[in-house]
Amino acid sequence: MNPTEPPVLAPRPSDPELPVDDLRRQWLARATRLAGLTGWVGAAAGLAGLATPPEVRAAPGGLPSQIDHAGSSPEWEKLRERLFRNRPIVTGSDSLVQLVVPLRAAYGASVPVKIVSRIPQTAQRHLRRLTLLVDKNPSPVAATLELSLALGQADFETRLRVDEYGHMRVIAELDDGSLHAASRYVKVSGGCSAPPNRDRMHLIGQTQLRLPEGLRPAGQPSAAEVSVLHPNDTGFELNQVTVMYIPPHFVRAIRVAYDGERLFDLDCDFSVSENPTWRFHFLPRRDAGGRGIGRLTAEVDDTKDGHFRGALDLAAALADRTGSGERAL
Repeated sequence: MNPTEPPVLAPRPSDPELPVDDLRRQWLARATRLAGLTGWVGAAAGLAGLATPPEVRAAPGGLPSQIDHAGSSPEWEKLRERLFRNRPIVTGSDSLVQLVVPLRAAYGASVPVKIVSRIPQTAQRHLRRLTLLVDKNPSPVAATLELSLALGQADFETRLRVDEYGHMRVIAELDDGSLHAASRYVKVSGGCSAPPNRDRMHLIGQTQLRLPEGLRPAGQPSAAEVSVLHPNDTGFELNQVTVMYIPPHFVRAIRVAYDGERLFDLDCDFSVSENPTWRFHFLPRRDAGGRGIGRLTAEVDDTKDGHFRGALDLAAALADRTGSGERAL
């Protein structure tokens, strides 16, 4: 075959009629011969008066062949300028915050996220604010948390919506004003337009607190969870019956306290998954017998002026390892 001849991978019209198996073998033989020809592309491009490109690159916004978890993006550069100006941000192994996110999540509307602080919350050094970002979401600032020393450890877990392939980031501000960050690339999409579960709309706002692991030994932070039954509608979902967009309606703020002392204040938007749940830590107090005492409380606001609250009495919860929330109308 002439190297400058355009490849013909299928049998030519002039070929005699052959059984299907013979045609397939003929096609494979021609493809194999073509695969062994070198320089055909360059020769064809030369005939067309074109230069062979030295490298093929994906279009901007295309899918990367290599994952750079610490990489930047146009969205992040704009967010960084708007939120943090020109302040330096510590990253990599020197950062005091970590972000744990799966590279591929099963469902874009519910991506598990874990924030891990490398230092405890002490008066000498602590985290005072966390900002959670999803670069390519319609509203990229997913949550901002104002933290207190009463947490003991500034670790959090939740689930977020991710609208398209891109980076998720957490930026921690310490008590001395320094910024520390971590980021992960996530391969998932469609999270902001996935229709929510609307089976229990009459229970919207039901707020619960619980101790998923009981209490740890005295002096160690214990895990707790606050969850709100809420669709967290983004405004990008279609009602499957009316085929109309569902108006946005989501939890805007959650304030959690222990015996009246603030643990954290959370401002969030629809990037948080439906039925928002946040796992956090706190330092429980104990009575003379070593039993946990006190009361966890949560106050919740949504974008339609809904106000809800939940509470958990530690002694009662530990007695039966279950806790129930209360809703304020």
